[in-house]
Amino acid sequence: MTDLADGLPSAVPALWDERLRLFSFATAEKRADYLRVLRAFDSARAAYVVLLHADDVAEWIARVEQGAAGGPTGVPLSAAEIGPLLEQLHRWGVLERSYDGTRAATLAEYRNRHYVYQFAQAGFQAYLAVAGVLTARTDDASLSRLVLPELLADLRTLAAANRDGDAERVYTTLRRLDATLTDMAARAAHFYLSLGDLVRTTEITPESFLVHKDALLAHMREFSMDLARFAPRLAAAIGEVEDTGVDRLIERAASCDERVLLSSAERAADWRARWDGLRTWFVTAAGEQTDGCEADRLREATMSAIAAVLSLLRRVTETRRGGVSRESALRHLAAWFVGAPTTDSAHALYDAVFGLGRPRHLALEHPDAEVVPASRSWWDAPPLEISRTLAETGRAPSAGAPARIARNDAGIRRLREAQLAAQRERAAAAASLATGAVHERELDARETEVLLRLLDAASTAWVPVSGRVDGTTGSDNGVTLTVRPCDGSSVIRTAAGLLHLNNRRLEVTATTRRGSVR
Repeated sequence: MTDLADGLPSAVPALWDERLRLFSFATAEKRADYLRVLRAFDSARAAYVVLLHADDVAEWIARVEQGAAGGPTGVPLSAAEIGPLLEQLHRWGVLERSYDGTRAATLAEYRNRHYVYQFAQAGFQAYLAVAGVLTARTDDASLSRLVLPELLADLRTLAAANRDGDAERVYTTLRRLDATLTDMAARAAHFYLSLGDLVRTTEITPESFLVHKDALLAHMREFSMDLARFAPRLAAAIGEVEDTGVDRLIERAASCDERVLLSSAERAADWRARWDGLRTWFVTAAGEQTDGCEADRLREATMSAIAAVLSLLRRVTETRRGGVSRESALRHLAAWFVGAPTTDSAHALYDAVFGLGRPRHLALEHPDAEVVPASRSWWDAPPLEISRTLAETGRAPSAGAPARIARNDAGIRRLREAQLAAQRERAAAAASLATGAVHERELDARETEVLLRLLDAASTAWVPVSGRVDGTTGSDNGVTLTVRPCDGSSVIRTAAGLLHLNNRRLEVTATTRRGSVR
């Protein structure tokens, strides 16, 4: 196992140790009191009060807990009790301490050194992390499909603002885009974690799954359809923003950034990293055509989750239809144990069900066959020493190291090479498909497969609105399919036969890749 700090400066592990010590209050013996003290500091910070004395902390604790639902939540803490807690938090680095000479009214009080405390920057982040875990809702999970049109509108606004040279509007729009996309990614990760928890608990309580299955499947299908419909538009909108000049965009955003503790170069580097992260969500970088962008991977994960949920639904339905499951069998067995008339009957039932009380029958010869022949009964023969392995497993012990784990590396390599070859063939077929009009020639098997995949992606948005659909798009493998309305029907000749399209005509073009930053 390699160390996490391998290849990093020697000061990094020390910094990690110092940061991890900040969470000591969450596992200490008086962790409830530490949390009450830190919650008081957080409430005071919200009221723009930074420095607190032990007396002030006691007042804020009483004020916070008195205003909480249900009244006070603990025994009141005095200033004398709060003082050691503040000192320990200071030693852990959660709080910073300074001397307040204004509180000294006499020379004796001055010598007693009145201290005031405030959150350290890293300590405040540690408290927020612990408070977030304590207040997190595990059932608040969703996929943010409604933000996709907002992202599209903001990208178009960003392009117009950069084109007009409006630095303030560029900054506010880019910051809103970054926050929205970050929230979308976090929600997606939380959703699939919650889905995994639901799948794990379904084997015990299928009712919790059956109650939500319809809403769950509909939610994932709608998100997948919206993502497939908006992904090409968002990629095109990002291209429009890049046409206005990415360097000018970053420069304007950094000029309006109000983080005065960062230099202008650091702010520009931060905003460039944010823009690159936003771009990789919807635009495939050059040289990564087979892997796709983040939006493609998220859509594939959603489709896989839908298939997993449907498979799970089928298993749950079959289990409930049969009426026999592990839960029902254990309940019946428990009822039999409760209804056993005597203790001996319960023991007999235990032996019959689990079979743990029966002796193991071993076939083993005595070392001296003349003294104890093999025909003599074990009841009459003297005790014989046997190995623990033979007694526990029924197998004779064998010397030597354990057998090596069989790994079929050659088979794995062949499967990977076959997968990469299929991806290259699909990419080549997609490039060939975009070189000529699809209605004027016969498509081979690979080109037909790519065309059907594109048509499937575009058909997710093929929903009539007011009796007419102007056109839809779908992208895959570096090409974009555009479905346009036309008079009459069109025909495409493929290796598998004729594809008839009623009032529709297809156009396949290569997707524009903007890998350079201007």
